[in-house]
Amino acid sequence: MHLEEFAEGNSFFHRLDPRVKFITIIPYIFVIAFMKGLNGPVLSLIISLVMIAFTGISIKKLLSRLVVVNAFVLLLWIFLPFSYSGTEVFQIGHLKATREGFLQVLSITLKTNAIVIATIAILGTSEVFSLAHALVHLKVPDKLVYLFFFFYRYISVLHEEYIRLKRTMTIRAFKARTSIHTYKTYAYLIGMLIVRSYDRSQRIYKAMLCRGFKGKFPIISHFHLTIADLCFGFLMTLITVLIAIISKNG
Repeated sequence: MHLEEFAEGNSFFHRLDPRVKFITIIPYIFVIAFMKGLNGPVLSLIISLVMIAFTGISIKKLLSRLVVVNAFVLLLWIFLPFSYSGTEVFQIGHLKATREGFLQVLSITLKTNAIVIATIAILGTSEVFSLAHALVHLKVPDKLVYLFFFFYRYISVLHEEYIRLKRTMTIRAFKARTSIHTYKTYAYLIGMLIVRSYDRSQRIYKAMLCRGFKGKFPIISHFHLTIADLCFGFLMTLITVLIAIISKNG
């Protein structure tokens, strides 16, 4: 598994101009994040699910990402209902869970999943280099763009080295247990991960210099807007305005 697995494909979303993706996804996310009530979040989740359906992304891979996100949301379900005053649903000791608290955490859950799914559908279907290229065209400061790109690139390096070392441990019949041997093995794993990642980063840097990197990447190819890009941008603008109106009235 690698970190750009959703970027592989040839769907409508994979072919969209990354500049249009950024311009449309940012207001969509902000509108969802500031929604109140349930009507808007429910509608935005449905729209995000429709978008992800058109990408052809594996449901299994999508669910694996959503499980991680919702593991944190689960903590809100445990604590947030007891933090709101309102109509009591049940009581545990001196703690009272309220209907308003449950509605609030339900709204947060819907919005979180809608944002994550939409982000995967729109931005996840582009390679990171294309996204960085798009940010340059959108006049984002170069230092921020390169910081974003290198952060991703070296996270990817760490991930690849970790998978390689973990595979080596598995071949040697390692099984994690509560023992000194297991703790030492994981300590060695972390140490080797740091050493190998440093060596790998040096090779990557030399490769960048060979490709003409001088504080900036030379950009040869450029994006070209198509009718599909313009139609998608117009449609996403209408959808964003629509869910904002529904959320306000709801």
